[in-house]
Order: sequence, then structure tokens, then C-alpha cells
Amino acid sequence: MVWTLRRLRRRCEAIAADLPLTNPFDVHDLCQRVALRRGRPIHLVPITGMGEAHGLLMSTDSADLIFHEVATSWPHQEHIVLHELSHLLCGHYCEDLTAAGEIRALIPHLDAKVVRSMLARTSYQAPEELEAELLASVVRQQAELVIPDTINSRIRAAFD
Repeated sequence: MVWTLRRLRRRCEAIAADLPLTNPFDVHDLCQRVALRRGRPIHLVPITGMGEAHGLLMSTDSADLIFHEVATSWPHQEHIVLHELSHLLCGHYCEDLTAAGEIRALIPHLDAKVVRSMLARTSYQAPEELEAELLASVVRQQAELVIPDTINSRIRAAFD
């Protein structure tokens, strides 16, 4: 199927609309909520020295791991995590484990036998990378539109 940018944006908006977003936004909280919804843990793993790939999504039989570069600003770290989480939300899956040597250099204690999928972002040429990048941006934009919980609780309290 040929994806136009408009169709891709609509798909990303639909996925984002189904997410349990909060205001103020907390990417760690969103990952926990998505993990609960999926029935599968998501672990955020801060790491340094990732090179061009600032983020990495790795799936094992028991959990999904999002590795993210910490030697960058907090907004950039948040976006990296959202990008990798977006791969999960979009159902992107990669069986090409040719980068295993590079990953082993970053994570030497990793047993390569447990890795069943790995996605590392180095460019936006692949449609999956564009979709993940767009969804990450849409999620962050949608989170800003959520009415803060404090306002909701005050409104509910007024009618109780």
C-alpha cells in the first residue's frame, strides 16, 4: 500500500487518540500505561555512546526494552523514547539482527539468543521510521491538548 503523508498522519492521529495521555505529560508514565494495556513490560534503559542511533527498540520473549541516549537534552531523550515506543504502537517488527555485533558492544552482558527483534534508528528513509517519527510528534502534540488532571478533579468535585 502506498502511504501518502496525509494518510500516514491520519493513522498516527488515530493511534495517538487511543492512548492514555495525561497533562502534564510524563513519557515514563505513558510507557507504563502502554505496557499494562499490552500485558507486556516495557523497560526504559538509559545508555551513553549510542552513536548515530540515539534510540533502540529491542524485544525479547518476556519484555520490550527501549534504549535511549542520555548524553542529550531531556526533550530529545523524551522524543527518542516516544519514537521507539511508536514502533511498538505501530506494530513495526524487524527480524534483521545484523547489527547484533554493534549492540553487543553497547550492551556486552546481553545474551543475543534472547533477542527476537531489534530496531535502531539511523535515518528516516524507511517508511516505518517516518511513521514512528510522525507518531512520536503527534503523541507529544496531543498530550498538550489534554485537560490537566487537576482541572478535571476540580470540575468533578464541584458536581459531587
